[in-house]
Amino acid sequence: MRIRLKCKAVPTPERANRCKRGYTFAEVLIATGILGFVSISLCVGFTAGFSTIRTTRENLRATQIMMQKMEAVRLFTWSQVGDTNNYLKSTFTEVYDPLGATNNGAGPKYTGSVTASMPAAGDLPEAYRTNMRTITVNVSWTNYNGTKAIVHQREMRTRVARNGMQNYIWGNL
Repeated sequence: MRIRLKCKAVPTPERANRCKRGYTFAEVLIATGILGFVSISLCVGFTAGFSTIRTTRENLRATQIMMQKMEAVRLFTWSQVGDTNNYLKSTFTEVYDPLGATNNGAGPKYTGSVTASMPAAGDLPEAYRTNMRTITVNVSWTNYNGTKAIVHQREMRTRVARNGMQNYIWGNL
């Protein structure tokens, strides 16, 4: 594409040639540099955006897993809260596969643990402390940024009382 400059009265052939010429090499070089910078910035922006979306999805999945475990604990009877063999499984593994069965479980693998413990001595009065349990759910997973492994971990805690919500659902068990 050639842009012609409007020249006022062109008395000499030298001036006429200058008006008919297109862009100079410096103008083309600057335009190419600007176009390259904009293209690279666009690619970096897309890459950062997709990386942020992937990390947000993984965090959301970890929160969903923790909430699933917490909601199950809320419905356990008092005797089931202390039973780590049958009800309150101490470890678990889940796979996040955003593409479903087509990806063959290639997403991150979430490993976690669930613990039930008596609250710390300073948190509650001693007489009430034996009627409470602190439930802690830990979830960790690893994703990769190229070849660099990035380990993530999340934790959620709640308390369960001997005379809590489960008594309204199951009666005094």
